[in-house]
Amino acid sequence: MAGVRGVRKARVRTGAGGGRVISGNEIRRSFLDYFASKGHQVVKSSSLVPHDDPTLLFTNAGMVQFKRVFMGQEKRPYRRATSVQKCLRAGGKHNDLENVGYTARHHTFFEMLGNFSFGDYFKREAIEMAWEYLTEVLRLPTERLWVSVHREDDEASRLWEELAGLPPSRIVRLGDEDNFWAMGDTGPCGPCSEIIIDQGEEVGCGRPTCGVGCDCDRFLELWNLVFMQYNREADGSMTPLPSPSIDTGMGLERIAAVLQGVKSNYDTDLFRGIISRIEEISGVRYGEDPKADISIRVIADHSRAVAFLVADGVLPSNEGRGYVLRRIIRRAARHSRTLGVEGGVLVPVISKVIEGMGEVYPELLEARKVIEEVSRREEERFASTLDYGLRLLTEEMEELRERGERVISGEVIFRLYDTYGFPVDLTEEVAREEGFSLDMEGFHREMEEQRRRGKESWRGGEVTPHYQRMAEEGITTTFVGYEKLQEKGKVLALIRDGERVKEAGEGEEVELITEITPFYAEAGGQVADRGVI
Repeated sequence: MAGVRGVRKARVRTGAGGGRVISGNEIRRSFLDYFASKGHQVVKSSSLVPHDDPTLLFTNAGMVQFKRVFMGQEKRPYRRATSVQKCLRAGGKHNDLENVGYTARHHTFFEMLGNFSFGDYFKREAIEMAWEYLTEVLRLPTERLWVSVHREDDEASRLWEELAGLPPSRIVRLGDEDNFWAMGDTGPCGPCSEIIIDQGEEVGCGRPTCGVGCDCDRFLELWNLVFMQYNREADGSMTPLPSPSIDTGMGLERIAAVLQGVKSNYDTDLFRGIISRIEEISGVRYGEDPKADISIRVIADHSRAVAFLVADGVLPSNEGRGYVLRRIIRRAARHSRTLGVEGGVLVPVISKVIEGMGEVYPELLEARKVIEEVSRREEERFASTLDYGLRLLTEEMEELRERGERVISGEVIFRLYDTYGFPVDLTEEVAREEGFSLDMEGFHREMEEQRRRGKESWRGGEVTPHYQRMAEEGITTTFVGYEKLQEKGKVLALIRDGERVKEAGEGEEVELITEITPFYAEAGGQVADRGVI
């Protein structure tokens, strides 16, 4: 195959050794340069918050910003595109949150390298360019590369033999579950082909049946090429698309691990500086204790997610995207306690994230103060809840051990959640690490009982009438506590003994309603802020 004009070939060190290490920044640049040389428009990453797409909580793939183009609902001035897309998989259908820290490759935030064709080129060119980039630009050894194709995609199988010279023994045919991709229940869809690298027997499971599709680490999926060639109708039937398209995706962290000759994404240069900062703060060395390593990986991953989410306008809350952000911050805070860090850990670690990634993603530099302030305040608010909840949970587990029991009752889970504001997902994670399971049926019974009691005691009469009246009059307060610690604003109302008054004398106790406030109200198990007006 001919060489690639205008694109510098990188000398790299793979798992087999040799050459120099290629950095994550160099991989990003080489990928975009390569596809630009092939006539692709370089497109900036879209926000983690999908634009005009209520079906997604977060952007989770490179094709998301091109979804309307693929569906024929939007026209672009180009028919070929390439991007490095910010992605987040935490919450919703694609949720990797609970696995982060426990594996070498799971992340909440990650970057996806992709090239796209909107009715321009199809299978032949997609396969040809992917193979050329991996073997000639990145110089991966061809003898270690395998591919999977859909079991009925004879064309893709033939093209891999013709263009890459792969023998049939290294072209694996799989079914719909592994090698068929659909945008949704209806719409564009088609078979896909994955490029896989054999990392060697030493990282495999040792089973005689080990091969592509095995759940061990030996055969690592690198790059997925989706051939969108059908339109799926509501009745399940599929008709050929008039203009077949291409959507590909390759995780930056994963290819960096392969090129840098390491077995974990967290050992790449993309994480090295972040982990060094965590070591400085905690005094714990990465790689010396498996349990501590889990916590270090969690904090390293979550600090990136927090920085990018806040930079894209997401703030902690009790629902939707804000709740996912809150869970991520709280999970990182919990793991900082495992490392023995009593104060906040996120701000100094996030500072390192911004230093390392701000040049590529300037939105991090622009939002730096907000990112750090949101992280600090959220971590501080959760600190007392976290410490108290962990102490109670530890005591409960010790008592259960003494009795030879391994199930935490629904009553205890509910008490931690309802009385102390300790999140159920953190209870579950701590319990799992210590070998305990949760009685979730009992927890749900306690929740139902609480709802029943609440309905009986409330009957609609507990809503304070003067708050109701003010809301109806449009008198509301804007919360700015994540951006500012102090703010000037007008007093909208004075309340004394449930009634609005025009003035208050010295020594009188009144409620003060302002148009804007940095004070956080008591909610979600967190105590309210205190301050001076």
